[in-house]
Amino acid sequence: MTLKTSLATLVLILFTLNSIAQCTDQKIYEIIDNVSADRIEKDIRKLASFGTRNTFSDTVSSTRGIGAARRWIKSEFDQVSKSCNNCLNVFYQKDLVTPEDGDRIPKEAWVVNVVAIQKGTKYPNRYIIMSGDIDSRASNTMDFETDAPGANDNASGMAGTIEASRVLSKYKFENSIIYVGLSGEEQGLFGGKGLANYAKDKGWEIIGVLNNDMIGNIEGVDGVIDNRSFRIFSEPVPPTETEQERNARRYYGGEVDGISRQLARYIHKTVETYMPEMNPMMIYRLDRFGRGGHHRSFNDLGYAGIRIMEAHENYNRQHQDIRTENGIEYGDVVEGVNFDYAAKLTAVNAINLASLAWAPPSPNKVAIGGIVEPSTKLRWEKVSGDIAGYKIYWRDTTSPVWQYSRFVGDVSEFMLDGIVIDNYFFGVVAVGKNGHESLVAFPSSTFR
Repeated sequence: MTLKTSLATLVLILFTLNSIAQCTDQKIYEIIDNVSADRIEKDIRKLASFGTRNTFSDTVSSTRGIGAARRWIKSEFDQVSKSCNNCLNVFYQKDLVTPEDGDRIPKEAWVVNVVAIQKGTKYPNRYIIMSGDIDSRASNTMDFETDAPGANDNASGMAGTIEASRVLSKYKFENSIIYVGLSGEEQGLFGGKGLANYAKDKGWEIIGVLNNDMIGNIEGVDGVIDNRSFRIFSEPVPPTETEQERNARRYYGGEVDGISRQLARYIHKTVETYMPEMNPMMIYRLDRFGRGGHHRSFNDLGYAGIRIMEAHENYNRQHQDIRTENGIEYGDVVEGVNFDYAAKLTAVNAINLASLAWAPPSPNKVAIGGIVEPSTKLRWEKVSGDIAGYKIYWRDTTSPVWQYSRFVGDVSEFMLDGIVIDNYFFGVVAVGKNGHESLVAFPSSTFR
C-alpha cells in the first residue's frame, strides 16, 4: 500500500466517522426537495370536492361522501404501488360502530381505514406510521348531509400522507413504513382505535405514530400569520406504565421521558438538522387543551405516538358550516389552506419516517449507575445486526431536548468520567452505518 493510498483510506475513514457523528444523509435533502406542493394542492382540492366526508355520509356515490373519498384514496395508494413495482400492500381495515358505542354515532356504520404498507428489508415487522384523517364534519357532528369540505381538517393531513408515500416509495428501507387514512376521528377516534387494536392483534412492533391533523393553515384566529412554526404534541409517559414504574420515577426521574416524548425529541432534532428554516414547537401535552387526535388510541395501548400540526389554528375554519355572519367567513374551504406550508410539514414527516425507517432498533434493557460517584455508567443490551455502534445522550434536567452526546463505538457499556448522575438525564441510541439513529432509550433500571 502506498502512502497516497494510505492517506486516501484515512480520509475516507475520517469522513465516514464524521458523517456518523453528524448523522447527515444527502438522501434526506433529496426527500425534502421531492415533496410537491402542487401535488398536495391537487389532492386537497380532490378530497374537498366530495362535498362531505362525514363518517356516516354516502358510501355508494362515486362523487360524494366518505365512500367515494376512501375509494379515491385507495386508488392513489394503488397507483403509487404500481409505480414502485408493487412495493405497497394496500387494503381496507374496518370496524363496525353502532349508537351504543358513543353519543356522536347517529346510526350503525363501518369505520373504514385505508392502509398502505411499505415493507422493510431487514426488520419487516417494525413499523413507523404516518396517518391523516379521512373524515370531515359540519358544525353539528351528527349532520352527515351538509357540505363539510374539510380542506384543512383534514384533507391537508391526508394529502400529506399520500404525498409522503409517493416520495418515499422510491427508496428501500430497513424498517416498514405505513401510510394510512383513518376514519371516524370526529366521532370519537374510532379509526385510530381500530387500527391500534389491529396492530396489537397482528403483533406489530410499532416504532412510532406520526399523526397529522391540520397541517395547512398559517393564519391564526388571533391574527398571527406564520408559515414556519408547527407543533409536536406528545404525552410525558405511557398511560400503560405500571405502579412499580411510576414509583421508580420518583427516585430516578423520567417524568418527561416516555416513548412518545422521545419520538417528539427525535422529530425536533431531525428538523433542526435538515430543515433549520422551520421552527418545531414541542408541546408538553397529549393534545390541545381538552381535545384529542388519533395518536391517542395508539398511546392508550402503550405505543409511541405524537401529533404534528400547524402552530396557529383558525377556529372560524374548523367544525363550521360554510356561511358568512357579521362579515366573518366561516367554513373549512380550500381557500384557507396554504399549500406550500402543507408541503413543508409533509417534508417534516417524510424525513422522520425515512430516518427512523433507515435506523436500527433502540438498544434494550438500558441500565444506569453512578450513585454517590463522580462518573455515570451505562450499560445496555446490543441490538442484532451490523451497526456502527452506540451514542450516549445527556441533558440538563430542565432542558426539553438532548444537549450533549458522545459516540462510544460498538460496546455494551460505557463510563462518562466526570459527569455526575444527579445533574443530568441520560439515554442511549443505536447508530447505523448509514448514520441514522434509533429513538433514545431511557434507562429502565439501575446498577452499582
